[in-house]
Amino acid sequence: MIPSIQTKTQTGDRRAPAAPPPAPHPACGPAELAEWCDAFDGLLAAYGSAQGKEQAAALLDALLAHARKRHVAWKPSGNTPYVNTITVDEQPPYPGDVELEKKLSAILRWNALAMVVRANAAHGELGGHIASYASAADLFETGFNHFFRADDGHQAADLVYFQPHSSPGVYARAFLEGRLGEENLAHYRQELVAASQGIQGLCSYPHPYLMPEFWQFPTGSMGIGPINAIYQARFMRYLADRGLADTAGRRVWGFFGDGEMDEPESIAALTLAAREGLDNCIFVINCNLQRLDGPVRGNGRIIDELEALFSGAGWNVVKCLWGSEWDALLARDHSHVLARTFARTVDGEFQTLSANDGAFNREHFFNQSPELAALVAHLSDSDIDRLRRGGHDPVKIHAAFASAAAHSGQPTVVLAKTMKGYGMGSMGQGRMTSHQQKKLGAEDLLAFRDRFNLPLSDDQATSAAFLKPADGSAEMRYLHARRQALGGFLPARRGQASPVAVPGLQATAGFALQADGKPMSTTMAFVRQLGNLLKDPALGPRIVPIVADEARTFGMAGLFRQVGIYAPFGQLYQPEDNASMLLYREDSSGQILEEGISEAGALSSWTAAATSYSTHGTAMLPFFIFYSMFGFQRVGDLIWAAADQRARGFLIGATSGRTTLGGEGLQHQDGSSLLSASTVPNCKSYDPAFAGELAVIIDHGMQRMLQEQRDEFFYITVTNENVANPSLPHEAHEGVIRGMYQLQSGPAQSTRRVQLLGSGAIMGEVLKAAAILEREHGVAADVWSVTSYAELARDGEARLERWRAGDASAPGWFAQQLAASQGPIIAASDYVRALPELVRAYLPTDERGLPRQHYYTLGTDGFGRSDSRAALRQHFAVDAAAIVQTYLRSQQA
Repeated sequence: MIPSIQTKTQTGDRRAPAAPPPAPHPACGPAELAEWCDAFDGLLAAYGSAQGKEQAAALLDALLAHARKRHVAWKPSGNTPYVNTITVDEQPPYPGDVELEKKLSAILRWNALAMVVRANAAHGELGGHIASYASAADLFETGFNHFFRADDGHQAADLVYFQPHSSPGVYARAFLEGRLGEENLAHYRQELVAASQGIQGLCSYPHPYLMPEFWQFPTGSMGIGPINAIYQARFMRYLADRGLADTAGRRVWGFFGDGEMDEPESIAALTLAAREGLDNCIFVINCNLQRLDGPVRGNGRIIDELEALFSGAGWNVVKCLWGSEWDALLARDHSHVLARTFARTVDGEFQTLSANDGAFNREHFFNQSPELAALVAHLSDSDIDRLRRGGHDPVKIHAAFASAAAHSGQPTVVLAKTMKGYGMGSMGQGRMTSHQQKKLGAEDLLAFRDRFNLPLSDDQATSAAFLKPADGSAEMRYLHARRQALGGFLPARRGQASPVAVPGLQATAGFALQADGKPMSTTMAFVRQLGNLLKDPALGPRIVPIVADEARTFGMAGLFRQVGIYAPFGQLYQPEDNASMLLYREDSSGQILEEGISEAGALSSWTAAATSYSTHGTAMLPFFIFYSMFGFQRVGDLIWAAADQRARGFLIGATSGRTTLGGEGLQHQDGSSLLSASTVPNCKSYDPAFAGELAVIIDHGMQRMLQEQRDEFFYITVTNENVANPSLPHEAHEGVIRGMYQLQSGPAQSTRRVQLLGSGAIMGEVLKAAAILEREHGVAADVWSVTSYAELARDGEARLERWRAGDASAPGWFAQQLAASQGPIIAASDYVRALPELVRAYLPTDERGLPRQHYYTLGTDGFGRSDSRAALRQHFAVDAAAIVQTYLRSQQA
């Protein structure tokens, strides 16, 4: 289908401009202009096809430079004509069987539609999407049939980020391939019911956590796929440049929607991809011109906008706009009236006639001028109706993809023009409501069957029966042959990589375990332990230190010289601090990923490294250290996606707590990240107070992720306050890992006792309070170091679940540790009170099952302030005085 009707605006018959008005024609007359054009054509002819274009481009560059010297205020437009980038004569021969692929595509469209229709017929609230895959089917299939390489044992697979709303189409293909059965398709979005019957249900979007042998990349949250794809392509280069994996020949394909490009994350890393020459990265933007509610750019043209955006960012842009049926019309259009009409048609108009037939297109598009009408005078209305957009023509798509794959030195974006709901007729094609279309009536199903000439009876069509050709059919032989030629099936995920040896804890962190009161911050302890780990011959090369322009803040500048900063082209300058021990050293084999001021970019790099065991078969261990406030609060959605992708690595929240970073003020003071982390099921979060605790937690995490290969990651907070660090006895290690241990006991002979729970930045105040209570009030204070309220709560809930199931097992670790304790329990934290409140349900109980001790929580609820640590702790009532006062008032109560 084609462009559409001119629409009236509220001000009359004038329509909104699609783009800024064109520049005025040059003052020279037609004859003079023709002479210039003839001279230019002569240059092209003189040097031949390829070299002529290079010479012409060089001439234009030189003329532009000359014009600027003469202060001529002109620059080239960011847009090229609204036609295909790959001309007919540049188009390579199509390597596939068009007819067989057409039949297969029709079957896949049907099965994708059928699984959504059947799910919503059974359970109307399940949802699902038909129109998105209807628009993207030919894009996907051209990739599957001719481009997406799987792991054949010699070369690892391409990595494909699939447009999430099109997931039914990927399931439909896996069904024909024999990887999914009819029972799986019949349980689309019915995972729990399926599991109760021993069946693998199909999740809504790509979710590796739910389908760990199938999906690789979670893309369901709009905008996360594009930024992750770019940093994944960059991480592949990082692995190769450091000699850790051979990634040559592998590509990252990202399939995204034009509406999705509104998300800031979608475009946040475009310049990084161009700056580092990531020609292993190919984006395919499905430009069906529609968001969920309506046009992406009703009064504008999203393809023009995206072309200018990507080309301006340094990408190679390939437009695939019109199908093969348009070639003859464009060839006959010597006056370029068709191209001019394309150029002034806005997307709202393109969408309107997507929803209408050939007669309507003739009347409202081609009849705009006699010249245009004459171009299609020989075509019937049915012929006009069959004029496809480029994203629905495998021949044009193949030409665009082949050009993208062959391009070097730049990432490439393919802008493919499609119709949302393609083939869904009056029920969904180009309709404003097409994204929400989930239920189809009998007539609609029959019309879809007839539109794609599917071998289904009326009963089969109206019941949305799944369609699968016989195993020996030409269609099935072709489908399997194409995937065999490309190495196998995709998507496919592996869950393991070879284990990596972890060095002994004493060797890398003995300084922390035997601290003997030495003053240091946990941040400095982390940096020292990290430096020691980097020196280990087995593990060291697998560590990926990641910072977002804060390495010096966290005392990591020494690592610049030790392992270098990754820069694909090396260091092309002599740094200002070249003579310094802490010089800024960039290297093509550097180990640190210095991501600049981009927490989202750094987290995307972390995700690529944290899932390298799966995507590259090479286990890596990333440490991303950042201001803790700019982690879960700022890029929490990316962290959640990493959890879905089964990431393994460390997130280090530095300057943590609401009172430890006094002068910075409200937006830098973190009082909530540990609470947010507790909601991520496979994130283990800790708030250590001392270097020894931190060392044990890091060692424990490495053992679980690298040796036991558990799909979990660790969030650990560290502080910037120097405190006296006690040595950590070996018998305390279990408590550190499980969430709490007794740090010190009050005098045994005292009958008045209190249990003080401290962690992280507030532990110093807890210890001061214990001393005051004993010295001034004769109260024995038992001090407990709580390293993780989240782990204590999870353990308590697990025990409670077993109790509800009839298992009278021992109480959780929290209750066990406090079982023999006496007196009120006071928990003080530099985080909101909701964090220590996580364990209230798991307090020690009496014979009636009621808590036998009062539990009081102190936290830093509210907004932060700029002031000293002491003033802030007094303000939030988490200092030693507030802890003492809480005990005294508990006795009055």
